[in-house]
Amino acid sequence: MNKRQILKTVRKLTAKNNVDNVARTDSYQQFYDSYPEIRWAYLASFVSRNAGWSMSDLLSHSLVEMLSKEWRRRLFISLERANWLIFSDAYPQLMIYQFSQKIGKPLFDLLSFFDVSKWMMQQWWVFWYDRNEDQLMKALIINEQHVIEKPVIRAPFFRDVLFHRPSYEWQERLHFSVVIFPSICGEIYGISVDHFTDVKKRVELGGKLAWLLFHSPVREEIREYFQDTLYTGNRSIDIPEITHEKDINLPLRICYPMIHHGDNKRRDWSLSDEFEPDLLLRRKNKVPRRYQITDWYQHKQHQIHTAAKLSSYVRGTQKKNQNT
Repeated sequence: MNKRQILKTVRKLTAKNNVDNVARTDSYQQFYDSYPEIRWAYLASFVSRNAGWSMSDLLSHSLVEMLSKEWRRRLFISLERANWLIFSDAYPQLMIYQFSQKIGKPLFDLLSFFDVSKWMMQQWWVFWYDRNEDQLMKALIINEQHVIEKPVIRAPFFRDVLFHRPSYEWQERLHFSVVIFPSICGEIYGISVDHFTDVKKRVELGGKLAWLLFHSPVREEIREYFQDTLYTGNRSIDIPEITHEKDINLPLRICYPMIHHGDNKRRDWSLSDEFEPDLLLRRKNKVPRRYQITDWYQHKQHQIHTAAKLSSYVRGTQKKNQNT
């Protein structure tokens, strides 16, 4: 297979597997099963599961009661757009690595055809020769968080109608956003999301999550869950231990249609003096002080359900007063 054929195949596979959250999540997992040295693929698949669970949560009884239809639509679009954008950048990298392995020589010069940042291309060359798995994983965390920085986090639509709104800031302050890693024994591990709009904080979060998956004492419990549980995109199905009575119980693909994404010419974020990827790469990952969050997580779920009941009661009272 020549380089032109490889490029055509990678483009075809990326388009085929980037149709929705479930396809992306499964693609990351299948790649990791074949190439476990690319640790980022495991992290990406688990974080993508969390994105899908958050999407299905938007149709849960509690969030339907608490949030307007328009606000839930905005949240879904932000999750879907970031999920799509990261995959469109990262999956060609994974496929080029796969072809490099098959033919026995690096093909990372081809990444320029997929608008991969020059900084990330260099990291692949470094990895090919030094095989530092943790360093490549961190480099991919840094790259993908910078990939979504301007198209999603700073995009006028998301910035003005979502991230800078009081409702979103309130959600962060109360720690309602959390990345969770269920385990085979029923415990929930994870880390709450703070200052999501700060790229350095997102990279720091990625480092903590990577530590949980690869270096923590509970990594095998988490891995067994990951390997044994079929992903549907619905939190209530995938983690029945935390199912709530009125939660929607349908797979994600039944709940949402496929979304068509436009894709403008991408700019290489690493050419900007604004960002310092090498500094982030050298920075030592922080170990989370607390990551066994089963009780804390269940308490947060209870708070959400209580807030939903209160919201429903207030709305009902207001409606009754209007009719009298």
